[in-house]
Formats: sequence, C-alpha cells, structure tokens
Amino acid sequence: MWTLPNLLTLSRIVAIPLLAWFLWWPGWAAGYGAGFVLYCLMGITDYFDGYLARAQGAVSKLGVFLDPIADKIMVAAVILLLVATRDEQPAVITGVHQIAALIILLREIAVSGLREFLAQLQVSVPVSQLAKWKTTLQLVSLGALILAGAFPQLAWIKTTGLTALWGAAVLTLITGWDYLRVGLKHMD
Repeated sequence: MWTLPNLLTLSRIVAIPLLAWFLWWPGWAAGYGAGFVLYCLMGITDYFDGYLARAQGAVSKLGVFLDPIADKIMVAAVILLLVATRDEQPAVITGVHQIAALIILLREIAVSGLREFLAQLQVSVPVSQLAKWKTTLQLVSLGALILAGAFPQLAWIKTTGLTALWGAAVLTLITGWDYLRVGLKHMD
C-alpha cells in the first residue's frame, strides 16, 4: 500500500493546496513562478508513479484509484484558479477562452461518472492513446498559462497556452464522445 508510486501520487494530492496558494493572486509573478515549478514537479511525479509501478510490478488498487483522482483535482484546481478574478486582478484565462476550460472540466466530471457507472457493471474502459494526448496537451497548456502569470510581459507564452488549451478542449470533446459511445452500449 505505501509503495513509492503510491507515495508519489499522494504527494501530488498533498501539494495541491500549496499550488493553489501560489496561484491565488493573479498579479503575483513570483507566486506564479513558484507555482510553475511546483506544477512541473507534480507532472514529473505523475510520470514516475506510473512508470515505477509498472517497472517494479507494484501496480496497486490504491494507485489505480488515486492516480486519476490526483490528476483530475490538480487540473480542476488550476483551471478554477486561472479563470477566477480576485481582488480586482484579472484572471489568466478570460473571455471566450473560459469556454475551453469549461469544456475540459465538464468532460472530466462526465467521464468520471461514466467510468463509475460502468465499473458497477464490471465494464472496463481503457484509456485511449488519443486521451493520453489530450491529457498531455491539457497539462502543457495549463503549465504555459501558469508560466504566463509569472511572465505577463511575454504575451507569446499566454498565446501558446491558450492555443494548447483549445487544442485540449477539442480532443476533450472527441475522447469524451468516444467514452460516451462505449457507455451508451451498456445503458438500457
């Protein structure tokens, strides 16, 4: 249960409040810089927890349960903080770009519910390669947007992050539809 891969996953969950604290003030460039470093470390642990679990033959039920939860709450927390306007500071993700963020959040909730429903029917839905690309693009986009908060004078970073966010939103719709099609086959 307390294997290194599981501890890495748990470290991501425990780090989320600290990440949220760094991102709380949109005008605090140093906080966003520290948040970017922490976000990258969390991404590295995400890679290594899965890699080590498979390499060591230490894949556990706890890890299978916690890993996607850690990913989803990290993504949700970052998106919420990047779209929020606080203390008269503008949000990082504004205007029409908030739609892309909303698409990502809604898909995560819907797919989680669908997976829970299908698990009760003992139907497994494997993660597709396209869904892995969606996750990668999503994580890169959020990382770029956090970095844009650290360097607001470099507009190209924010543009890159927003472009990647829309790419992730499109892949989110495609992969969400793929999961829904599988789920509909098992519904009355």
